[in-house]
Amino acid sequence: MATPTRGRPRSFDRDAALDKAIRLFWRKGYEATSISDLTGELGIGAPSLYAAFGDKQQLFNEAIEVYGARYGRFAARALDEEPTARDAIIRTLREAAIEYTLPGRPTGCMVISAAQNTANNDVATRLERMRTANVAAFAERIREDVAAGILPAETNPAALARYVGSLMQGMSQSAQDGAGRDELEKVAELGVLAIPTPRAG
Repeated sequence: MATPTRGRPRSFDRDAALDKAIRLFWRKGYEATSISDLTGELGIGAPSLYAAFGDKQQLFNEAIEVYGARYGRFAARALDEEPTARDAIIRTLREAAIEYTLPGRPTGCMVISAAQNTANNDVATRLERMRTANVAAFAERIREDVAAGILPAETNPAALARYVGSLMQGMSQSAQDGAGRDELEKVAELGVLAIPTPRAG
């Protein structure tokens, strides 16, 4: 007679469980999400959770990376695909209004919301670096357009990139506070007005 094996059941879908963890951290933030919350959401016991993902912080680290690839790449795609920094910024802000309010998933941006009230320095630093990297990517693209004469020479790349990042953080928080897509789209359109216009010719 075969001896029963211990551990998570064969039907355990690790990717589906990870997506549930992503959405839970996204909705509640890192600090407010407990192991009990995670096991309840994923439908597995604590031993299975630890066996599959490690401790809470290890699970979060994996969750935030997958979130970035699965849900948070719209700004990176805009930077890759649009011909100018201005076009990339406009697209990013408009898509943020959509992405932050899509039905069927948590509102806002997980990289922003998960950091709220966390006392874990490693988690806070990791999320800060992700946000800073996004701002730096915009700054570099803006700098390239200034150097190419597409944007006015007096354009401040660092300040404009930080403006975009700040606006996105505000839109994320507003979405969590109940602002809908229409309202955020209006915010995005107002935000666009501060972006320098490319030089003619």
